[in-house]
Amino acid sequence: QVQLVESGGGSVQTGGSVRLSCAASGGTLSSYAVGWFRQAPGKEREFVAAISRGGAGTNYLDSVKGRFTISRDNVANTVHLQMNRLKPEDTAVYYCAADPTRYYSGSTYANYDYWGQGTQLTVSS
Repeated sequence: QVQLVESGGGSVQTGGSVRLSCAASGGTLSSYAVGWFRQAPGKEREFVAAISRGGAGTNYLDSVKGRFTISRDNVANTVHLQMNRLKPEDTAVYYCAADPTRYYSGSTYANYDYWGQGTQLTVSS
């Protein structure tokens, strides 16, 4: 089964940019629908972005549209989340997730079978 490892989190100031990466091992990530979710302290995990198996289909949480971009790097077996114009409310632990069954899994948490351990992003004002 596929294992997912997120990286790229850290601390950044408001307005800054960060690129998160979700690297896969034990499977070919291009064969999975992939999503990014985040969880802030005291809040439920929420959907951020998703990409279809082929990469043609993407979807975003309304509050990140125009600022975040999800993309695939099939050579590196990785999915990226480029985050620009960051805001303090983007502070959270970010998780990537993979679904081996569907072409596109979107924002439905239960669709995803495999999850990474998460990476912390802190945006300071």
